[in-house]
Amino acid sequence: MIKTILTNLALVTTLLIVQPLTTPAQATNPIIYADVPDLSMIRVGDTYYMSSTTMHMSPGVPIMKSKDLVNWQIVSYCYDVLDSVDALNLDNGKFAYGSGSWASSIRYHKGTFYVSTFAGTTGKTYIYTTKNIEKGPWKKISFKPMMHDHSLFFDDDGKVYMIYGGGRLMIAELEADLTGIKAGTTPQVLIEDASKPGGPNMGLKAEGSQLFKENGKYYLFNICWPRGGMRTVTIHRADKITGPYEGRLGFQDKGVAQGGLISTPKGDWYAYLFRDYGAVGRIPYWVPVQWVDGWPVIGVDGKVPDTLAKLPASKGLMPGIVASDDFNRKKNDRALPLVWQWNHNPDNANWSLAARKGWLRITTGRVDTSLLLVKNMLTQRTFGPTSAASTLMDVSNMKEGDCAGLALLQKKFGWVGVKMEGGKKWLVMINGDKTAPVEVERVPLTANTVYLKADCDFRDRTDKGTFSYSLDGQSWTHIGNILQMEYTLPHFMGYRFGLFNWATKSTGGWVEWDGMGLSK
Repeated sequence: MIKTILTNLALVTTLLIVQPLTTPAQATNPIIYADVPDLSMIRVGDTYYMSSTTMHMSPGVPIMKSKDLVNWQIVSYCYDVLDSVDALNLDNGKFAYGSGSWASSIRYHKGTFYVSTFAGTTGKTYIYTTKNIEKGPWKKISFKPMMHDHSLFFDDDGKVYMIYGGGRLMIAELEADLTGIKAGTTPQVLIEDASKPGGPNMGLKAEGSQLFKENGKYYLFNICWPRGGMRTVTIHRADKITGPYEGRLGFQDKGVAQGGLISTPKGDWYAYLFRDYGAVGRIPYWVPVQWVDGWPVIGVDGKVPDTLAKLPASKGLMPGIVASDDFNRKKNDRALPLVWQWNHNPDNANWSLAARKGWLRITTGRVDTSLLLVKNMLTQRTFGPTSAASTLMDVSNMKEGDCAGLALLQKKFGWVGVKMEGGKKWLVMINGDKTAPVEVERVPLTANTVYLKADCDFRDRTDKGTFSYSLDGQSWTHIGNILQMEYTLPHFMGYRFGLFNWATKSTGGWVEWDGMGLSK
């Protein structure tokens, strides 16, 4: 039955997303209505590549590709596992929510792609290199110290630098092989107070450095946030990479900020930036740029335009950024499509797509005390303005104390699923939008299969989540109450759909899912 649902969802997706009844002739903002923050972008010939932040997720540092700046697909990740430490493994009560790897920097230099990032979890800076950005393999370099929100830069004289820091920005020259800070050198102050162009009473000081060189001059983009104001772009310019730099306020509208510059093959320029937009996360916007007196001037009369006449219409997020999955695999298919990520490093011994053809099986490997500590939660982004996920779950092999289902994952999570208690199965809705998770409703379940559904409404930052279930895949029954979703800083990520199974008493029980369908 879930295959039929997925087919129908595909048809709906085609009608609503791929072939709308009235096709707009131009791109609209936001470009991507999903959590794709900390953008870094390059163009190689006529192809754009973009990296982003997914922090504690595995695999990590997604690489996206586009031919037109509007329609993107995930083509790679820099790593499967950033590092094996307790926090990234969800071991010994530790976790990496809000941490893991942060803002990356993507570069292309002499036939090689470079993507660098850093992690407060490990205190390291990481650089990944490959000749083939879509197929890999990726080579990993790591070193200390951790360089916060850095920009990797290959200068024309062959030297390699990182610009990094917050408020007081630093510059460090790297070894030619990128294995660390160049021997015999020490990082130097590049700009003492990079927040200054953003105004007084600064809350978030300048960070998110991205450095560019155009017409012989160096341009450094940063984000700052004045108290009581909004996220703001600052730009500094210099004739030499080491400065001195002169700065100015670069852009201030709707809180759209943090990113850099990209040009099209036709010579049009844009700033790629993002906006904090509630529970769905931090969503990308493109803003036109004109060059005036040697400065990039962002915006249309200083504002973010709703439409971009020189860029084509979006064909939608599916299947490039999110996608339905029936869990059927052909011989040479990836085990999991790139739209999927695990919440923290997975335990690969306890999940399978081969144990039952066309089904995902997750087996409990340990006893846990909280949904947020559960190994092997398989996730995808939620997306706006509205989105829904549905799945068919087989609970025949649950053990006493097991909990399994479909979650909306953030610190203030909610889920619908099945609890095994007293030898009986119960359909439950759990709401975690208050101080502690609460079981809002339960109904007895006598069947061994049940359909589950989670709906999200992000319109105008409504940020409402609701859950329902069905025994036949046709007639749905609402369960529980509204989850008031909230983007929290401890998790620092937009909500995710998640499939999970966890034990509270003993291990070895398993649950299977017959695909997951996504729709608007």
